[in-house]
Order: sequence, then structure tokens, then C-alpha cells
Amino acid sequence: MIRTLPRLLALSLAIALPGPALAAQTYALVVGADKYPNDVSLDGAVRDAEDVYRAMSAAGFTVVKFTDAEARKDVIRKAWTDMVATAAAGDTIIFTYAGHGAQMPELVAGDEADGLDEFLQLPGFDRNRYEETSNEIIVDNEMNAWFAEAEGKGVHVLFVSDSCFSGGMSRSVTGKSRLAPAVKVKLAPPSQEAIDGASFKEIDFKQVTVLAASLESQPTPEVIIDGEPRGALSWSFARAVEGSADRDGNGLITRIELEDYIFSNVKNRSEALQVPNFMPQVARSESEVVVTLTRGLPAGTASDTAAADRIVKPAGELGWTGKIALRIDGDAARPDRADGAGTPFRWDVASGVFYTPNGDVAAENVGPDRIQAVVDKFVLLDFLKAVASQNPGSVSLTPVKDIYAAGTRLRFDAPPGRYPNMLVFNLANTGEVQFLDMQAAGSGASQFKLTDVEVVKPFGADHLVTIWTAEPVDAIGAVLADPNVTAAALLQALTTRLDGKAASVAIQPLYTRETL
Repeated sequence: MIRTLPRLLALSLAIALPGPALAAQTYALVVGADKYPNDVSLDGAVRDAEDVYRAMSAAGFTVVKFTDAEARKDVIRKAWTDMVATAAAGDTIIFTYAGHGAQMPELVAGDEADGLDEFLQLPGFDRNRYEETSNEIIVDNEMNAWFAEAEGKGVHVLFVSDSCFSGGMSRSVTGKSRLAPAVKVKLAPPSQEAIDGASFKEIDFKQVTVLAASLESQPTPEVIIDGEPRGALSWSFARAVEGSADRDGNGLITRIELEDYIFSNVKNRSEALQVPNFMPQVARSESEVVVTLTRGLPAGTASDTAAADRIVKPAGELGWTGKIALRIDGDAARPDRADGAGTPFRWDVASGVFYTPNGDVAAENVGPDRIQAVVDKFVLLDFLKAVASQNPGSVSLTPVKDIYAAGTRLRFDAPPGRYPNMLVFNLANTGEVQFLDMQAAGSGASQFKLTDVEVVKPFGADHLVTIWTAEPVDAIGAVLADPNVTAAALLQALTTRLDGKAASVAIQPLYTRETL
């Protein structure tokens, strides 16, 4: 739980620049692997690939997909070669990968600052039979050579890697990590490209963008989304391609639009376990386009409405059911709204610990008198995540960690949004709703800051929520201002007034424990 002291400061608005004048063709190569005969298999990578494939097919892209045993290096390489041969200058190739990543001693001496090459591990690779199966890894040098082929033709490349190569976490999460064991001994290069590609550096590319699931210092865990194991990056990228990242509705997703969308939704869906990593780290320009949702149409014709007027789907059409799945270990009555489907939350009645589907400790000292409030909090949180998936906002918590110890002091920032009204509140690990701020149109809306947030008992998972909307918020504010407000009452107010309406939501998870 947190103790807060708010501060308010003003924030200037940014100016968006227009995109290029003409859209082009987009080709996509989708790879996902769950079944690794020679390593730990995964649970959600094929589901990721199927989701991304559906989204990109619906967007009109020319898509090729390989999953599990189909994901062989020779067929992937041929598909890439064919796409580069077909694409013309100005077109885009998107390559998405969901599966294991790993590291090995660098193949070219002095090529890597850390002395390690990264590689995508395909299902056919067996580190105990490297010579026979080395053709079933794709080393980073090889990928650089592939990217150079496309860039040489003036073709843009976006590589989305939902895997990991190193890192560890402080939180105890039960989902599988997409990190395969490192190869410890120096081995022969799997191809001549693995040598030649060392001459191409990511900083030298002018039309290549890489989006990795997490920083190199972090793991990439599989997390539970809509009751199923998934990769948070793949899930978010699929929603982006469906159009949610296209904020101005012009059929073009700029690098900045994609950044804003991906960072927020990966945080929401991974419960702040990972931070995506873009390369280059800074957009080449404010108007740089990385995904084109139209096929050869003039830019700006993809939508006849402004972003604020786009159709907003109710949460129920986005997978929200108004209930969660809950496993009860012990003798206790089942609370309301806890009979949902999918990977369940878990309540240990004897210890009073309430766990998320990912295995995190969400709340302590949860007895029969408190369990309904905790369940209602996560039902409400799922609703807010559904709304955020269409139009996420951006907030920050510093310092950035995956878990915080008692006594830690933090800073929370929520800037003004695109809509004139703002609500800020905390959903505590107890299920308690803590009202922090409301700013209405004409009231001189400013940046909301909590400059002295202290981690105190009880420990678990708090969620700081900010909502921006053009809808009236006075009635919702009145509900929040009630010192006895419940998550169920707040959910009713939000669904009545904001479900299916234009609103932006940011969620900042805050996991705490007494000591690290």
C-alpha cells in the first residue's frame, strides 16, 4: 500500500507532425514456436503468432506464417529472400518472432561489447548436437545481413522480437521465460552470413527498426492475458496493427505512435515486469512511419473521422467478462464475480495470501471479510485494461523497479491528456479505492504529481490509475470522493458513463514487499 502527498505542476502540449504523402505495400513474416523437443517448451508463442497473423492479414498485409515444426531456418530464409525480391523501394517488411532467444560467445572477435552474440533458437536446435543442428539458429549477425539486403533496395524493416536473451527478475512469477540456456563454449559460425553480418551495425541502418520485448537486463516472461499465457509484446503489437496505435486515424502508425502504444500496453499486460526496447532508441523524425495500414492509398484516406471520433468498442467486445477465475485453497465461500474462465487467481485461505495468475503476491492478510473487495478490484482492473487497450495513456513511476521494499519513496507523474477531464485514483492491494485527484474542463488542468509516495504495510499490488476523457466526470468524482467507496461501486459508475466512450486510461502497477 502507499502513503501519498500530491503536488501539481503545469505541462506544455506537444505538436504532432504529419506523415508521408503516400502509403506503400507491407509484407510480413511471422514466426512462433512453443514445441522445443530439445529444450523447455513454451505455452503462448504460437498463440502470439496466430494473433499477430490475424491482425496483419486483416490490415491487408501479405503475410507468411511458420509455427513450431514449420519454423525451420531454410524456409524462413527463403520467405525473407522472396519478400525482399518482391518489395519495391518504400515498401515495408515486418518480421515478428515469438519463441526462445539465447546467447553464445561472439563469433567474430571484438564484434560484441559484452563478448556475446544473441540468437533466435528454432525448435530444431539441440545445443548438445551443435554441429548437426547449428542451421536451426538465427544469429544476430545473420539478421543484420538480412536487414542489409532489404535496406539496399530502399525497403523499410520492422523486426519485433518477443523473446529474451538475458536478465533476471525480483518478483516470483510462475510463467515460463522465453530465455533458453546460453551456449557456453565458442562454436563454429553456423553460416558465412554469421561472419559477414558482423560488418553491419544496427546504428548504421537508416530504415530498420527493432522492437524487443524487454531490455537486455530483463527477462521476457509469458504472462496471463485474457486467461491465457501470452507474450505482452506480441499481444500489444497485434492490437496496434488492428489500428489502436493509429491515434490520428490516417492509416499510418508512426514510430512515436507505436512507442506510446507499446510502452503503455506492455506495462499494463505484463504488470510492469518488462520494459520494451526500441532500436534506435530515439525516432529518426517525428513523422517516421513504421507500419502502414493501407495498401497504396494516399495517406489520410484510411479514416474519415478524427482520432477522437473513432468508434470505441465497449469492454465486453474486447474480452472483458465482468468476472475473474479464482482457485480457493482452503475452506471458504466463493465470492461473487469469481467464477470466470482461464488461468485463475489463487487465494490461500490459511495464509491469507492472494496470488495473481502470473504467480505474483497481490495481497496479504486476505480473510473472508476482505476477499470480495480484492476480487472486485481485479474485475475493475480488467475493465480498465480493456479500455486502455484501445487508447492508452502514459504515466510514470520513479525509480523504475519490478518490486519495491517497505520505506521506499517514489514519485508518480500523470501529465495532462488529449481530453480535458482527468481522474486519478489508486486501487490498493486491500481492494480499497483511494481518490487522488479530479480535474475538469476549464479548471486549469495541470500535470498531477505525487512527489512523496512511501511504501507501507500491507504489501502486495497497488495500481495507480489515471483516466482522461471528454465525458463529464463530476458524477464519477462524487463516487470516488465517498470515503467508503468500493471497487464495485466505482466499476458501476465507470461502465455507466465511460464504457464505449472516448477515454484514455493509464495504469501503473506497484508491487511491494517488506524486504527484497
